[in-house]
Amino acid sequence: MSAFWLLILVVALALVGFVLGRARAMSDAEGDVRRLHSLPKYYGTNVMLATIVPGLFVLVAWVIMQPIIIQGQVAAMIPATSFEDSGALNLIMSDVRRVADGLDVAVGQGALSLTETQTLMATDDIRGLLGSVGVAVGTDISADVLAAAQVYRSQSVTGRWMMTALTLGVSLLGFFLALKGTSRNARARNKVESVMRTLLLAAASMAVLTTLGIVLSLIFNTIEFFKLYPATDFFFGTTWAPSFGGGSELGILPLFWGTFYISIIALLVAVPIGLFAAIYLSEYAGPKTRAFAKPLLEVLAGIPTIVYGLFALLTVGPMLVSLFGDGGLLGVDWMQGGRAVITAGLVMGIMLIPFVSSLSDDIINAVPQSMRDGSLGLGATPSETIKNVILPAALPGIVGAILLAASRAIGETMIVVLGAGAAAQLDMNPFEAMTTVTTRIVSQLTGDADFSSPEALVAFALGMTLFVITLGLNIIALVIVRKYREQYD
Repeated sequence: MSAFWLLILVVALALVGFVLGRARAMSDAEGDVRRLHSLPKYYGTNVMLATIVPGLFVLVAWVIMQPIIIQGQVAAMIPATSFEDSGALNLIMSDVRRVADGLDVAVGQGALSLTETQTLMATDDIRGLLGSVGVAVGTDISADVLAAAQVYRSQSVTGRWMMTALTLGVSLLGFFLALKGTSRNARARNKVESVMRTLLLAAASMAVLTTLGIVLSLIFNTIEFFKLYPATDFFFGTTWAPSFGGGSELGILPLFWGTFYISIIALLVAVPIGLFAAIYLSEYAGPKTRAFAKPLLEVLAGIPTIVYGLFALLTVGPMLVSLFGDGGLLGVDWMQGGRAVITAGLVMGIMLIPFVSSLSDDIINAVPQSMRDGSLGLGATPSETIKNVILPAALPGIVGAILLAASRAIGETMIVVLGAGAAAQLDMNPFEAMTTVTTRIVSQLTGDADFSSPEALVAFALGMTLFVITLGLNIIALVIVRKYREQYD
């Protein structure tokens, strides 16, 4: 049974448990709700949770672990002489999985029987057989791949049956134990609240554990990088010139300069426009204008960044060249090509406008109306009220909105790739091409480079450095926000 239908079956069993648990409690109380310790719904919920929680836990754990275990066992069957590195082994394993899936399709369509899937030989026309059932295999299937695919398929089928038996077993066990323990004196509400508290704690812990896992992976790989490359050259070097053949210069300063230069230009565009738009929408615009303008403004947040990148490459870049390039309308020769810091900064600023405007609008609207009324009642004009009352009261939230926009700008990749170019250099000229940390991370982790080389591990060092810097900025901003917030508590 597939995991999807098994999940449906467990959910159906849990719903039956809810109905039976509620009915059993009412029956034990002889239909008098007042004789129950808890409300009837808690008895049903207790049986439902006892059924679905252990079954769902086993199902999720099995779905995650089974492919990892089977792939590890099957990969050991591939002779070491058949591949040179882990990348080649991954390609072979993809062929193994494709052949195994093809055999499943062939059995499902009746082209093969279960016995015939185990007796196939490499000399048989396996490609033609799989092609007849709609599974394309690009290369000839060797004996090693066929044997591995047969084992992979056999273990997968066995694993699915074991998953079905174990999941249904723990669900039924929980179902019958909870139903047996249902009586009018059972503390069903306490049990349900305890389970829900545990589930909420687990959900909250996921974010913490995920963050911890990300940080630990960055730390360990960063340590490996600094074993191969001097830290002083990395942090203080002014040249970024990776070479997978050796002799790389991996100075981070040009990358961080490009990152912050583009981000500053983007914030100079997004913050004033977004903040002014938020003030207009919250304080001046009528209901009809606000109902039309705010959703239209927020559409910008839903546009994929690759579209913004193409907009920078095909529209904004050529437009700036026509203004600031050789023979342009302004008669200056400042810009040699469309890919430049100013191009990426302007387009990124446009992308960040809804982040600033929407959040700032919500924050300004959250300022109590009594503060506005008090200021206006003392004779202040609307603009004076905004400047002296509303904006100071909303400042902590506005700072948070700006920080969110700054984090979004620092982590942007596609707009920089298509709009700013790939030149790693220290230059104050906004009309020159530059690159950022995120684009270099992507560049260093793509290709056929050895993962243990400094040219590949440097991506983790870049990510760790960027993480520490943004964390420091957030801590500083939090201190500032708390300082201002104390004036309005």
